[in-house]
Amino acid sequence: MFAVIKTGGKQYKVSAGDQFTVEKLAAEPGETVQFNDVLMLGGESVSVGTPLIADAGVQAEVLEQGKADKVYNFKKRRRKHSSKRLKGHRQALTTIKILEILEKGAEASGVKAAIGAGSAPKGEAAPAEAAPKAKPAPKAKAAPEPKAAPEPEVDAPAVEATRPANLLDAAPEDADDLTKLSGVGPKLAEKLNNNGVYYFKQIAAWTPAEVAYIDDQLSFKGRIERDEWIKQATDLAGDA
Repeated sequence: MFAVIKTGGKQYKVSAGDQFTVEKLAAEPGETVQFNDVLMLGGESVSVGTPLIADAGVQAEVLEQGKADKVYNFKKRRRKHSSKRLKGHRQALTTIKILEILEKGAEASGVKAAIGAGSAPKGEAAPAEAAPKAKPAPKAKAAPEPKAAPEPEVDAPAVEATRPANLLDAAPEDADDLTKLSGVGPKLAEKLNNNGVYYFKQIAAWTPAEVAYIDDQLSFKGRIERDEWIKQATDLAGDA
C-alpha cells in the first residue's frame, strides 16, 4: 500500500518502511508525527482526494534533524565599482521513517501533527516596562558640505574565455596535491583534474582569458581571482 502526502510544499509517494528527508519539521528525534495532508491512497484500489482524503493519515518516526550541503550564490556587479556579494545557504532537513498508513481514523489517533518548523506557533513574551527616557536636546544642524561631482564610470573591457593550452589529456603519476591551494577541497580538486589540471605550474601560467575559461567550468565563479590561485600556485610551484 502507498500514499501520496504533502509537506513543505512538496509531494512524496511513500510506503511503510520508507526512509527519506523532508523540509524541517517541528519535532524532536524519536517522536512520532502524523502527516494529515494525504492526496492519494493506493493498494487494491486507488482513492484520490479532492484535494485531501478525509480522516486519512501517514504516521512517521523522526530519526534526525540536520542540514543539506551549503549552496553558494555569488554576484559581481561590474558597473558598481566592482562590488561583490557571496551568500551561502544550508536547507534545514528532517530525516523520517514511515511507520503506518491510515486509511481511516487519523483524526482520532492522538498523534502529533507533522508541521513545518517555520509554521510552529511561538510563545509571545510579555513586553518589559521600560522607564520613559528623557528626550535629548535638539542638536544644531551643520551646513551640508558640497558634494564632489561623481567620477564617470568606465566599463572594464570584456575578456574572451580561451581554453588553456597546457591542459593534460591523461592523469600523470606525479600530479601535485591541488588541495594545498586555499579554498580548494577534494571535490574542487577532482573538478580541476577532470578539466586536465594536475600541476601548480599549469595554474601559475594561466592568462586572464584562460582563467575566464576555467572559471566557467567550475561551480563557484570568481573563486580563482578571489582566492588568488595564480599567486598561490606560483609560490607552491617554486617550493616543489
